[in-house]
Amino acid sequence: MLSFDEVGDLLDEIAEEFPAPLFDYLNGGVSLLPQEFSDPEAGEDVYILGEYCNDQMGRYINIYYGSFAALFADEPWSVWQEELRATLAHELTHHVESLAGDHSLEDMDAAWLLETRV
Repeated sequence: MLSFDEVGDLLDEIAEEFPAPLFDYLNGGVSLLPQEFSDPEAGEDVYILGEYCNDQMGRYINIYYGSFAALFADEPWSVWQEELRATLAHELTHHVESLAGDHSLEDMDAAWLLETRV
């Protein structure tokens, strides 16, 4: 399993792959948080890997190390890399859509989460 620090370094490297303008107005940046995040009403293997936030604190992205660890503990580095890249891309899409006043992906995520609830 990758450590919190290893995932932090990997996330920094992945973020550098994205064009800098995608991070415009993301005044809170991208944070790796240690906890796992799940929906208590969803199935037991449903974890939230990342979250785009737009609130009184600003616009920011949280990536949840604990959720990655719960799902990918036994997976190789390449799987962590692929999933981190996909999660960051997903959350950046939320950011760009939010700036444009579009909430299509947010609606799709809410519908998916509703489907997972037991």
